[in-house]
Amino acid sequence: MDKIVKTDAEWRTQLSDEAYRVTRKHGTERAFTHDDFPKGAAVYRCACCDAPLFESDAKFDSGTGWPSFFRPIDHEAVAEKEDRSWLMRRTEVLCARCDAHLGHVFPDGPKPTGLRYCMNGVALKHDPLD
Repeated sequence: MDKIVKTDAEWRTQLSDEAYRVTRKHGTERAFTHDDFPKGAAVYRCACCDAPLFESDAKFDSGTGWPSFFRPIDHEAVAEKEDRSWLMRRTEVLCARCDAHLGHVFPDGPKPTGLRYCMNGVALKHDPLD
């Protein structure tokens, strides 16, 4: 997968203010504001570069107010890095293709992985498979 690099100005023209704040400035959207994706088979893509990140068969209702998945579509689709902001120690999840901030991963998800990829809905595009 080729790396996508754009200037800050290019990202600003491509993204909504909220998507820019979350994906390029490592923000977090308010809970329960963007987990209203339609049901059914789908691929969830990066809102910045359209890279496939998650599939609907790995999506679950975590009750947190953010779209949650127990695995990425491919482990090479996402990158992880330590996040020590807000006096916490977490694992940030980024799009491996364009470095967009997607959310965080936590070790409290369901089987089979036990992981909860807690993603910002504004960082994802819903692409139905029908």
